[in-house]
Amino acid sequence: QVQLVESGGGLVQPGGSLRLSCAASGSFYSIYTMGWYRQIPGKQRELVASVTHSGTTNYADSIKGRFTISRDNSKNTMSLQMNSLRPEDTAVYYCYTQMGVVGKGVNTYWGQGTQVTVSS
Repeated sequence: QVQLVESGGGLVQPGGSLRLSCAASGSFYSIYTMGWYRQIPGKQRELVASVTHSGTTNYADSIKGRFTISRDNSKNTMSLQMNSLRPEDTAVYYCYTQMGVVGKGVNTYWGQGTQVTVSS
């Protein structure tokens, strides 16, 4: 059983900041890439940022310079620091990981999603 637990969403004013966190637990032997997607109602889920096990990061153009992804391999956690938030960042944010699970190989696992609302 693998579980991803997200935290940190909420309501913030434009220009404000939020920090999302994602913690992985369960019977896995390795975590590879971790990242965040977001979904706006009526639109496709889009990749926001990702980070490999070695720390290589990738960001969507729309959030470059404003969001920072990081991970702590010793704690199996990942964070997304979101600064200078805009109304168009409003979405449900999902963390995901590529994990190796005994007997199941490497698959992608998802968190339950956390709402981020940017509004005055």
